[in-house]
Amino acid sequence: MKTCPNCNRPLDDVAVFCPVCGAQLGGEAPVQQQAPTPVQNNVPPVAVPVPNVDLYDHTADFDAQDISDNKVFAMLIYLLGTFGLIIALLARHDSKYLKFHIIQAARIMVLEYIVAFAILILFITIIIPIAGFVCLGILSVIRIICFVWICMGKAKEAPIVRAFTFLK
Repeated sequence: MKTCPNCNRPLDDVAVFCPVCGAQLGGEAPVQQQAPTPVQNNVPPVAVPVPNVDLYDHTADFDAQDISDNKVFAMLIYLLGTFGLIIALLARHDSKYLKFHIIQAARIMVLEYIVAFAILILFITIIIPIAGFVCLGILSVIRIICFVWICMGKAKEAPIVRAFTFLK
């Protein structure tokens, strides 16, 4: 008869494992089994928070000096419409920041021209011109939002306008 090296219980001579503590017999050191760690208060593990990244914010792509030097011209684009766009194109054609805002303003202008054209073509109906003027109002609000972002030194894509993939 042999005894368990772990708990000193008497065992059969043919036993490979101790039936009481589960220790392995046969010249090797007893294997300790780890008990599974209990979940405290049934609370699942906490996920690591992912930083909130704005995919449409391109401010980090531009040099701070470029933003500072061309902020006024970018503001003119949204304030003066087509005239502001022409002024910006003639003033500083080498600025990446200004080119970004020229493209954003051009997208807004294309949508404004499409809506104005639809209003002119379908002026006989009542619903289309009313909806068109609402859309022009929304585009004006988008211009104001872009203007405020320029005042803050940001380079974000215009909301709603970025959804129109044919303008890319």
